[in-house]
Amino acid sequence: MKNEAKAPTITAVVPVRQGSRRLKNKNVAPFAGTNLLLYKLDQLKRVKSLQKIVVSSDSDLMLGFAKTAGVFTHKRAPEFCDEKTRTFGEVVRHICESITGDHVLWATCTAPLVFPAIYEKAIRRYFQALDEGYDSLMSVQVFRRYLWDMNGPVNYELGLKHVPSQELPPLYFVTDGILLAPREKMIEWSYFHGTNPCRFELEKRNCVDIDDGLDLSCARAWLDMDESVSQVDPFQLPNTPSDLNEEIPATQTASTGEFASA
Repeated sequence: MKNEAKAPTITAVVPVRQGSRRLKNKNVAPFAGTNLLLYKLDQLKRVKSLQKIVVSSDSDLMLGFAKTAGVFTHKRAPEFCDEKTRTFGEVVRHICESITGDHVLWATCTAPLVFPAIYEKAIRRYFQALDEGYDSLMSVQVFRRYLWDMNGPVNYELGLKHVPSQELPPLYFVTDGILLAPREKMIEWSYFHGTNPCRFELEKRNCVDIDDGLDLSCARAWLDMDESVSQVDPFQLPNTPSDLNEEIPATQTASTGEFASA
């Protein structure tokens, strides 16, 4: 009887702490009829490619939410949460040393519009990327904007050489919504991705990352946004009265990211 190779395991880590400088109690802020932490845990529980979900926190309240949701917990010492005593890299290493699993999905609850279907797609791409020579995967948003530093324009020229923004070279904003790497590598790097990550591009809506109250308001507004909003020209009037009675397009459900009729 041949020995079958053991399938790699993936542990999702949801790091939360009780302090927040810009938005009080950010990680448990009200969202979608629940709170950000429980909403994220519900999303992750729907991702079939995951073998374990762990909430890492110094907060008994948040760890209590995790237990209620039926996921694993990791009680973090205050020194790994105060953003002063330990560096961020030390925090990443400590968490990864405290859990099990071959690979880690670092999944923040402040990215609530990364839906289960997106996680599944990212995980498939991650294993392909490892075979292609990448060392990790990170979610990014592609953008083309006119940038300046203290010395002037960074990525474009003034005057006759000015080009439309769509012709600028693409830049990538790391969203922190999805970060995937081998657990042992995260420990070695003291970081959640390596120097050669696969850039997994997300749509603008899925890139929202809640850092303050305005971000939270945007996420709430975009949660049940009809997909046609970004596809319909707001200045185009219906051609005929019958256009007003066309079937409403399918929309993406909030918790699963699957499509259903509105």
